Amino acid sequence: MIWLNWRQFRLQALVAAVVLALIAVYLLHLGGDIRDAHDAYRSGCGNPGDCAQAKSQFQSTYQNTLLFLAAGLGLLPVVIGAFWGAPLIARELETGTHRLVWNQSVTRRRWLLGRMAFVGLAAMLLTGLASLLLTWAASPYDQVAGDRFGTVEFGARNIAPLGYAVLAFTLGTVIGLLVRRTLPAMAITGVVFLVLQFAVPNLVRPHLMPPEKTTLPMTAETINQARNLGSITGAPVIGGLEVPGAPDAWISEISPMRTADGRTLSETAFNACLNTPPETGAGGTFGDAAVCLAKLNLHVDIRYQPSDRYWAFQLSETALYVALSGILIAFGLRRIRRA
Repeated sequence: MIWLNWRQFRLQALVAAVVLALIAVYLLHLGGDIRDAHDAYRSGCGNPGDCAQAKSQFQSTYQNTLLFLAAGLGLLPVVIGAFWGAPLIARELETGTHRLVWNQSVTRRRWLLGRMAFVGLAAMLLTGLASLLLTWAASPYDQVAGDRFGTVEFGARNIAPLGYAVLAFTLGTVIGLLVRRTLPAMAITGVVFLVLQFAVPNLVRPHLMPPEKTTLPMTAETINQARNLGSITGAPVIGGLEVPGAPDAWISEISPMRTADGRTLSETAFNACLNTPPETGAGGTFGDAAVCLAKLNLHVDIRYQPSDRYWAFQLSETALYVALSGILIAFGLRRIRRA
């Protein structure tokens, strides 16, 4: 079985090894550059003003590159599921070559488990090493940016990609077993896993652990520290805040601006401050608008996850994907008896 699996998988293994080698060369080079830039950033922190400028320059230099790489690593499980998982059994059933094995002493279940274990371990090895390299390369940037819980970044660091790879491969294999046609199985696998990659971070991840809650007064200083104010609908919303004392926390929900009695600020009052605030000559990102809103005695309610829960979330989400993979494997073992 091992020899047969290797013979059937050797071309994919060779391609994966070449791709991994290219990834390693690039990320090792990038990691060295980031560390040199990080040292330069640290040396430029003589005073708070210079430090803020050096930090902004450091982040802007590598932000888009690392975001692109994280998105690319996020697509790797999709490729594994569609090109390794989906054809694994579907091609055998489509061409009829499975009968040659089933007429030997190998049982159907053992054949399925052997095929999945061999290629599945290769998928985990490829994804795990790529994730390790990207995590190492981006480590200085992540320490400065404090955005480890970012939707794209979280799934491309540490152990979470292993869970994604296992589920994508298992999902592709089972879909191939059900569809029995290679190309449709590949297409369905890609679509389904992309939907999962969108749904889990946005709909499941925020509820893996109960969030902490706090209330943040909307002072002019706090408003000026935000990244955005208002929306295209005119709602009294603010985004990009930080939890006092927990700058690396993952904020999962920010309420609209509320008055002292807990009511949502009216859009009329909000837009009046945003569009035509009294002129005070105030500085800052939002200037006079921030001063105008601060005089209304507003606050927002925040739900957040402390940064020290990062590894708990990594383990929980990985365990979720592994559990789903186990369910799919059990289903596949039952289904193979009727294939």
